Amino acid sequence: MTRWLAILCVCLAAAGASAADGAVDDPARQVLVLLHMAPEHFRPDSNYAGSYGDTAGRNARRRIAAQLAREHGLTLVTAWPMPLLGADCYVMAVPPAKLPDSVAQALSHDRRVLWAQTMNVYTAQGPPGARGDPLYAVQPAARAWHLAELHTRATGRGVRVAVIDSGVEENHPDLAGQFALSANFVDGQPMRAEQHGTGVAGIIAARADNGLGIVGVAPQARLLALRACWQLPTNATHCTTLSLAMALHFALAHDAQVINLSLSGPPDRLLHSLLDAALARGIGIVAPVDAALPDGGFPASHAGVLAVAAEPSPLAPGRTLLAPGRDVPTTQPGARWQLVSGASYAAAHVAGLLALLRELRGDASPALTASIVVRHPSGGIDTCATFAQLTSGCACACADAGRATPLARQ
Repeated sequence: MTRWLAILCVCLAAAGASAADGAVDDPARQVLVLLHMAPEHFRPDSNYAGSYGDTAGRNARRRIAAQLAREHGLTLVTAWPMPLLGADCYVMAVPPAKLPDSVAQALSHDRRVLWAQTMNVYTAQGPPGARGDPLYAVQPAARAWHLAELHTRATGRGVRVAVIDSGVEENHPDLAGQFALSANFVDGQPMRAEQHGTGVAGIIAARADNGLGIVGVAPQARLLALRACWQLPTNATHCTTLSLAMALHFALAHDAQVINLSLSGPPDRLLHSLLDAALARGIGIVAPVDAALPDGGFPASHAGVLAVAAEPSPLAPGRTLLAPGRDVPTTQPGARWQLVSGASYAAAHVAGLLALLRELRGDASPALTASIVVRHPSGGIDTCATFAQLTSGCACACADAGRATPLARQ
């Protein structure tokens, strides 16, 4: 570690002018450089501070990264191991005199480099709206999805759902006790509760039968709160290639069964690779359709990812699922609830539904979902018909009419 810090210091000193102009902290001025490593030597610990058995190989890759930075006039910022991809990822800042695209292309042609790319920025879809009534009766899914009846068959018990988003208020009275773990991948910022992530988490797994607030679609799921995005002063929520990649890698390494990515942006090679690795493991991945982009935006456009919209859309016809996403009451920081709207929150509903299907079937893979999810002609999900395919007999009509709450007490 001491040697690595020394190398970083040398590189930072050599590129002091670049650091001074803020390029180090500006994602738009950064490139990612992937160097090949042997994944079988990686041993992750509980804090994701990975260690390797081949110390010589690790030091050699660090020397190569430092040399590449010097040759191209870049500032070496940080590094992150991604053993599932067989690569070490190095972040390098590009000085104002150079174009990040051109630098990435030049690095990609170097035989020492697995690949290089620019750092992309992603935006959460659908900012919170005005405050609203947090009662279960006004949740759109309570009636449209027959949540009370679905919960007589499945509640998502024990299913691990990764919420890759902004910070979640874990001690919110409707979320306390719902988390398997949490981690922060936003460099230079401490973990904190933020609007978008807290709202998405509530829709997926808010507590049931606690006498307040709302009921999550999968109220007995176990959440992995992975902060890869951050809330700006304007309340917009942004993420980068690296923060999302680190969170995705962590989710895979910690046995996530469903991954919710309520965000959108440009296609990205590193994220493509990690999504493929997740899909190959049978993990269900959900993302919102971005109506402002011709292909619905990435990651919703990625093959195998469930694309979700809150309103009918001509984008990806036949592939896009419709889910509740307008005036949805959900959890917010400060132990409060609020109405939210947007495709981000529609996607969160489908992530919760996948947790229910996973409990029923032991699988939430894209192949399963495509084969059993029944749609209305409008594109909305017929949850009762979907459940009927996985349960013996009826799903909704057989629910106990005398139940006073949507979920039996534990």
